[in-house]
Amino acid sequence: MAPLNLSLITQQPTEGFYDSKVFSPAALPLRTFLPVHYEPNYAYPLIVYLHAHGCNEEQVLRYAPHMSRRNYISISLRGMHATMFKKNLKHKNAYTWGPDGSCDAMVEDYIFNAIEKTQDSYNINLNRVFLAGFCEGATLAYRMAFQYPEKFAGILALNGHLPRHQAPLWRVQALKNLPVFMGHGIANSVVTSRSAEKDRDSMILAGMNPFWRTYGTNHRIHAEMLKDANTWIMEKIQNDNKAGRSSFSA
Repeated sequence: MAPLNLSLITQQPTEGFYDSKVFSPAALPLRTFLPVHYEPNYAYPLIVYLHAHGCNEEQVLRYAPHMSRRNYISISLRGMHATMFKKNLKHKNAYTWGPDGSCDAMVEDYIFNAIEKTQDSYNINLNRVFLAGFCEGATLAYRMAFQYPEKFAGILALNGHLPRHQAPLWRVQALKNLPVFMGHGIANSVVTSRSAEKDRDSMILAGMNPFWRTYGTNHRIHAEMLKDANTWIMEKIQNDNKAGRSSFSA
């Protein structure tokens, strides 16, 4: 019997969290969650997690296995600015993406370079890249996907709002087929449910068809949000496969 090649075993990716760097052009953190029983011959959907104000890439990616341990490869990025918000023993590494649009050029490079690096390392389907934004990160997800609707298969916007200082819905024809999942806490006092409903109505007026659901929580992420988001994505993929399309954003 041939000897067991231990080097091949150690090189096989396994489920879990991995840290690396992406150069954009400076070195910036990239955190990755690989699904259970990662299969290198299967092109996985990719979810890009964008954290809330005062959080970081490690905290936000903890949601990934709660959404699904097997359906996606997930990555998370870090906000461009450190912030004093929640700066205590529990949240000593706190970051923000900055005011609306203030760092979009850098963030744009960061996101696309992170996607490219992930593609170089793992098998992902570039037609199934989703932006998952939480609170402040949801606003960033809207800005990025509305600017490049052909690059993303959909948006998950949880407890967030549309950009306030831009007119993000100007590309009506390009945006009308962009899927959006909106999950919102009914008791959210930071971004009220009524405010989020107005955002939903603005998208509907622009010809979009956002999925909207409220949950019994405040500004926090409810576990059912993640379960529903997973169901929503998988239904999109199944419908896409039945229709014989390679992408549902174009």
